[in-house]
Amino acid sequence: MRPDSTQGQETVADVGEFGLIRRITENRKQGTPTLLGPGDDAAVVAAVDGRVVASTDVLVEGVHFRFDWSPPDQVGRKAIAVNLADIAAMGAVPTGVLVGLACPSTTLVSVIDELSAGMWHEASRARIGIIGGDMANSDTMVISVTALGDLEGRMPVTRGGAMPGDIVAVAGRLGWSAAGLAVLGRGFRSPVTVVGAHRAPEPPYAAGPQAADCGATAMIDVSDGLLADLGHIGVASNVAIDVRTDLIEVHQRLIDVAQALGADPRHWVLTGGEDHALAATFPDPGAIPEGWRAIGTVTRGSGVTVDGSAYEGAAGWQHWR
Repeated sequence: MRPDSTQGQETVADVGEFGLIRRITENRKQGTPTLLGPGDDAAVVAAVDGRVVASTDVLVEGVHFRFDWSPPDQVGRKAIAVNLADIAAMGAVPTGVLVGLACPSTTLVSVIDELSAGMWHEASRARIGIIGGDMANSDTMVISVTALGDLEGRMPVTRGGAMPGDIVAVAGRLGWSAAGLAVLGRGFRSPVTVVGAHRAPEPPYAAGPQAADCGATAMIDVSDGLLADLGHIGVASNVAIDVRTDLIEVHQRLIDVAQALGADPRHWVLTGGEDHALAATFPDPGAIPEGWRAIGTVTRGSGVTVDGSAYEGAAGWQHWR
C-alpha cells in the first residue's frame, strides 16, 4: 500500500498537526540528557561538557528512500541512524534528536505511526529520545533530523588531524547497504540480511567515543563510500591514504550476492555508501581499539589509492551527478 493510499483510513489531514504530534510523542521515554522534552517552544538538553556537537541530514522520498523498497519503520530507523553516526564520528555521545517532517496531507496516519516507531527504536539504541521538531505540508515526504551530542570532555575528532605514518581503520560494516540496494534494484527482496542493511543501517555509535579515547587523529562517518570519505580526510589533513584490499574482509554473504548479480563485491565495499561505518586514523597499531580493523596507511602526498594504485571508477556517491 502506498503511504497516501487512503482506502477509508485516517490521513494526517484528518488528525491534524497537534494530533499527529501527540501520537508521536505521548508515552515515549526520553533519554537522561533531556531536561525538557516536546510540548514547549523548544527543548532543553543537558550539555555537561559545555560544548554541543550538532549535525543535520535531510532525507527525501525518491532520493534517499522508497516506500516500495522500505517499510516506514525502517525508513524511520535510517533517518535517525544517519544523523547519529555523524555525532559518533566526532567522538561524541548522542544526547537527542529533533525531527522535521513534511508530507502530503493524504499520507496515512498509520504510515506516520510506523515511521515514528522506527525513529524511537533507533533513538533508544543510542539511549536518547526525540526531543522536538516540526511538521509541514509538502507534495513529497521530506524528513530532516538534527542530532545533538556531548563530547564528555574529549576533544572533537575532526577530519583534519591525520598524519603520515598513521594507520587507517574502520568499525562497522562496509558494502552491505550497496549490496542491498543492488538486490532491490533487480526487483528482489532477499537475502533479508543484505536488503535490511540498506533499509536500516546499524552504525557503531559507541565506536566513535571509543576511538577518540584511544587517540584517533581523524575520523569520519562512511556515508558516501569508503574511498570517497577517506578522500575527505585526505584533503582536510593534506595527506595521502592507501587502502589495502588484503586487509579488508569481504563477507561471504556479499560474495554470494555478487555472484548471483554478476557484480564485484569489492566494489561495494570500497565505494558503497550508507552503511554508516566509521573510518579513523590512529598514530600506531597499538592504539587501534577492539572492534576496529586496520585497512591501510596514511602517507605524504594527496589522494586515495587502493593497493598503491588509483582506483578505476567512481569512489562513491555524489549528489547532482
